[in-house]
Amino acid sequence: MTGKPKVLIVEDETAVAMMMTYLLTHAGCEVRVAHTAEQGMQLARTRGFDLITLDIVLPGTSGFEICRRLKQIPRLHDTPVVFVSGHTSEKNQQRAFVLGAVDYIEKPFDAQDFVSRILSHIKTERDPDLVEALTESSMA
Repeated sequence: MTGKPKVLIVEDETAVAMMMTYLLTHAGCEVRVAHTAEQGMQLARTRGFDLITLDIVLPGTSGFEICRRLKQIPRLHDTPVVFVSGHTSEKNQQRAFVLGAVDYIEKPFDAQDFVSRILSHIKTERDPDLVEALTESSMA
């Protein structure tokens, strides 16, 4: 796969989605945003993403349910899912990992830490040199 890493942000809070989009775009990613669970599922099914971020509380259904559904779709099963949520209980974090998430980032988050963690999970068919270059450029 060539080109910019593609990230789907599923986040109902516009300001948070805009900030995440800005940070990841500045780090060299192509970003799409869904504000509802249904939009997120539709985009995930119809487009190829290198990583998907999910909030827990979303209109329609929870991020947990979206993650469960994504992991049942064979071509999306290996797509890394990162929860980004203000619900910081250990129970929520454990549930996210049980459902197949690769990370759980608590809101509010440090911008540099957020970008570093997201880029570190963009793998699969990605060229490691590209991810390393993106990580270095986001630190500058």
